[in-house]
Formats: sequence, structure tokens, C-alpha cells
Amino acid sequence: MISTSARLLRLVSLLSTRPSWTCGELAERLAVTERTVRRDVARLRELGYGVESDPGPWGGYRLRAGSHLPPLILDDEEALAVAVGLRETALSGVLGDDQAALSALLKLRQVLPPRIANRMGELDAALAHTPRPAEPPLAPGMLLDLAAACRRGERCRLSYRDRAGRATVRDVDPYRLVGTGRRWYFVARDVARGQWRTFRADRVARIRSTGRPVDLADPPDPALLVSHALACADYAVHVTFRLPLPMDRALRLVPPSVGTLRPDGPDATLAEVGGPDADGLAGYLLGLATPLTVLAPDEVRHALVRRTRQLLAENEAEPAAS
Repeated sequence: MISTSARLLRLVSLLSTRPSWTCGELAERLAVTERTVRRDVARLRELGYGVESDPGPWGGYRLRAGSHLPPLILDDEEALAVAVGLRETALSGVLGDDQAALSALLKLRQVLPPRIANRMGELDAALAHTPRPAEPPLAPGMLLDLAAACRRGERCRLSYRDRAGRATVRDVDPYRLVGTGRRWYFVARDVARGQWRTFRADRVARIRSTGRPVDLADPPDPALLVSHALACADYAVHVTFRLPLPMDRALRLVPPSVGTLRPDGPDATLAEVGGPDADGLAGYLLGLATPLTVLAPDEVRHALVRRTRQLLAENEAEPAAS
């Protein structure tokens, strides 16, 4: 027979998977009597879990979100997953102020069983992180505010700072949040422009609901929209080139977050990529290590030819004797 604490953990897990369970169904799943189920439900309520019940033979139990945070019961793998998640949150600064995540991690590690603490220590010893780029962090709680706006489905007033640093206020219809690894983007329909837009979450100063519900007709693929926005950023130079590859193979070389692609027949693909200057784009094209034809502009084509000739000349010469 499993222990009481393990049974309570199993009971919470079951209640979380369905809107409602009858007492008999829970008793069968837990291999206990219905009296034991009722007693365990009472214990969960004492611990702060909001377990509601309906009277009658066809009544059941359901788990309601509590008004306060009850004690958590985690198995080994769940505890390790939570610790790793808190560690990454504290290091990445995804919530702006990493102090809350760091404090929670320290509290959790104090109560971890030795077998889990040892595994966490092994993870700390094996992992290394590159320095974070010098980018403005998210305001504390902003990511949660944006997520709540997406969930409510109500038009919002967004206070935003554009890439030029200008402060703007606009009405938007929220849709989704998209994480790219480095940044978070807020996808919403700009009401005044009638267009789907992407907004960098770290540039949002404030968001508040207007209380007006919205019906989002034909929303876009949010991840694809962000990828296209990143690929079409305001670079000084854009190059258009032809790859003698079908679309699926070309995407392996030039992902949507780097450039925009479109098929040019069944066996070729046209791609457009932006960059700071012609020479930098020429180096990028050489790095693809595949045949291609630059269609425009001439300055990138000339830079590519110049780099290729230089590389050829350096490798035709006999190496100096050592």
C-alpha cells in the first residue's frame, strides 16, 4: 500500500487531469475505499487545495484554483524540473528582475532531498553560460501582464517605445507571446493601422485593458510572423539571390528568422537577406558554402566576386616553406 503523502500526490494529479471525478472513480484509480477518498479530500482542503464537490450519487470532485498558494507536493523529477527552471529564469532575466527567481531557487534547494540536491550540483558543475547581451531587461511583471492580456481577449491600450526611442500609445488586440531565445515579442493587431504587428516586450512601458472584447478573425501564425519581422528588419542593405535548391532544402540554409524565401519553380528558391553592409553580406553568402547567384544589388555581387578572387589567389600561391 502506498503512503498517505504519495496517495495525496496521486489524488492531486488525478484531479488536475479532468474537470470532475466521482468518488467511486477516484477510489478505483487509487485502489482504496470511497471512505479513504473522502478522508484524503478533507486533508487536501486542510492543506489549502480548493477541492469542490457536488452532492448526490452522480456528484463528483473537482479542483478549483485556490485563493492562496498551498504547500506543493513534488516527486523527484518534478522537483528537479522546477529547480532547473528557476535557475534558467534567474540567469536569463526573462522576468526583468531575477531576484524573485533566485530567492525561490535558494529556498527550494534548502529543502531538496540529498539525492536531488546532488543531481542539481552535478548540473551546476557541467553547465556554462555565455555573457548576456547588453539589452534592456523586461520590466518586472511585464511578461505576465502581456500574457494576461492575451488570455482575456480584450482590446488594450499599449504604451510603447519604438526602435527610434519615440514613445507612442496605440490600441491593440492582443493575441500571443513569442520567445526567440534572446527576446520576447508581443503579437497583436494594431487597430489604427489594421495590421498584425510584433512588439518587443522589453519596449512595452504599460498595457491596460479597455474592457472591449474582440473577436480575432483569421489570426496569423505568431511564430512565423515574428520570424519574418526579424528577417525584414531595417538593415542598410538587402541581397536577393537564387539557390538551385527546392524550398525545403533551402530553408535548412536560410531559416525564416534570417531571410525571406519563396519558390522559383520546383528546383530553385529565391531568398532575400538583410545586413549592415555589402561586404558583410558577401561573407554571409560565402559561409553558406553552396552554389548561388546574386540577383541584386550589384554592390553585393561585386563584393562577393572580390572576396572569392582573393580567396582563390591566396590558395593558388605555394605555401611558404617552414
